[in-house]
Amino acid sequence: MFESFNFPQSQINKYFQAAVKDLRLASSAEAPELVFYACYNIIIKLAMAVCAKNNLRVKSRAGHHVELIEKLAEYLKDEKIEDTASKMRMKRNRDLYDGGTSTSGKEAAFYLNFCRKLVADADAYIFPNKLL
Repeated sequence: MFESFNFPQSQINKYFQAAVKDLRLASSAEAPELVFYACYNIIIKLAMAVCAKNNLRVKSRAGHHVELIEKLAEYLKDEKIEDTASKMRMKRNRDLYDGGTSTSGKEAAFYLNFCRKLVADADAYIFPNKLL
């Protein structure tokens, strides 16, 4: 599912900044469903950034989101990432393929807080020598 690829730092930065942008969007969104979708995108974009940091490029195939989530949890050494993100992925799939689901405000707030912490953890992992 992955291939070795030497990413320039500028591409890693782009992946990470795309996740940060989605975090800003999620933080200002009023509809819980929008928060949910932005949070799911944050997780995938952070996974791409962390994998790129480790010279791995994912091949776009069925199941590649699962593999990205697993790698993110592995590199950040946090099994809660895989558990939470997998539940989100399944909910997203039900929403897409089974005719819809709903997201409560409480659930959206949980995912938003989860992603805030995840962005901070990924930031520390990707940019370990960053001041602040």
